[in-house]
Amino acid sequence: MQEALAINSDYKRSLLEGLELFEGVDPDDVQALLQRCDRRDLKAGDMLLSPGIRNEFVYLVLSGSLNVHVGSPNAPLLTCVEPGACVGEMSIIEDRDPSAYVLGAEDSHLLAIHQGILWDMVNASHEFAKNLLVVLSERVRSHNRVIADSYGELRKFERHATTDALTGLGNRHAMEDSFPREIRRSIEEGKPVSLIMVDVDNFKNFNDRFGHLAGDRALTAVADVLRAQFRPHDHLVRYGGDEFAVLLPGVEPEKALEIADRVRQCVSGDTGDTEDSLIQIPIRISMGVAGCDTSCTLETLLRNADAALYRAKRAGRDATSI
Repeated sequence: MQEALAINSDYKRSLLEGLELFEGVDPDDVQALLQRCDRRDLKAGDMLLSPGIRNEFVYLVLSGSLNVHVGSPNAPLLTCVEPGACVGEMSIIEDRDPSAYVLGAEDSHLLAIHQGILWDMVNASHEFAKNLLVVLSERVRSHNRVIADSYGELRKFERHATTDALTGLGNRHAMEDSFPREIRRSIEEGKPVSLIMVDVDNFKNFNDRFGHLAGDRALTAVADVLRAQFRPHDHLVRYGGDEFAVLLPGVEPEKALEIADRVRQCVSGDTGDTEDSLIQIPIRISMGVAGCDTSCTLETLLRNADAALYRAKRAGRDATSI
């Protein structure tokens, strides 16, 4: 229900008290304009503003409260608008439809200021204009916080989408995103790049003998050793199952083969360094190495490194090949 707002001299000061747009405003400056405003009675659950429906009013809550939802009226509550606060000003300033759904949280009484009257109030009172700027500034900060929170959630989702949950390494999605970019950069700069494929030997037999929980722990241990042995700027991912892939920028294939053999010995415990080795459990790895020429792609590197890994397996496992 919307009706004309009747204001007498005693009521006008009490009406403005506590309304954020009228803080410090001399009632005499806006008295005539207030008499042209309407009062809106809103029932609990009634829709006040919604996307797709043009809005021409700023609504100040005189009593009751309003709920704000983004995306859908049934979406989680974004905020609750209490007495003294206003809604609708952003759609008027931006000259576009509202971006959120605003409903009555309970039976509420609102002061409805038409956009034409709003601008007249801005011209009539510097305090009103200042208050409107403060409200708009706070609204922008609030929107930025929502955007920042949403971005944080998006980054969390992206991180989970590109991170292997078991080992904490990048997964195949991460590889498909970062490896081609690094390969192109190396080719453009005329620098070598090598790929090492890593496979845990006889991992199915290990799982059958010790159980899948032990298998998960073994994969985690292998990942930890690989992480410790390769450089921070090498690209290490869990390729899938019991396979890992490492891209080494700036490394020739022959040097990558030496690195692979050192890492293999560390995993098998042949170095005697038990702090970083898996000597206490029967885990061995095989590794295949491939280098990149001026026309190679990730698919080429993967195919060649996989062929080298197969040769290492045929050589008796716990081996490296190029």
